[in-house]
Amino acid sequence: MKKPLFDDDELYVNEEGLYVFTAAYLLKRGYCCGNGCLHCPFAYKNVLDPIKKQQYIQKQLKANQHETHE
Repeated sequence: MKKPLFDDDELYVNEEGLYVFTAAYLLKRGYCCGNGCLHCPFAYKNVLDPIKKQQYIQKQLKANQHETHE
């Protein structure tokens, strides 16, 4: 029997049917690939697209606002 390529906690399929890597997998991989992954734990370090960088900043601001209102 073949071992699966990814463990269950490393990716999931979103509503659009796309495979999404989890932060656990991305941390295990150990670097930012530059593609603007949804759960990137490396603050988009290697993302060159300024629009994706801005989306990351907005996501972080929204998360911080949500934490302060709890």
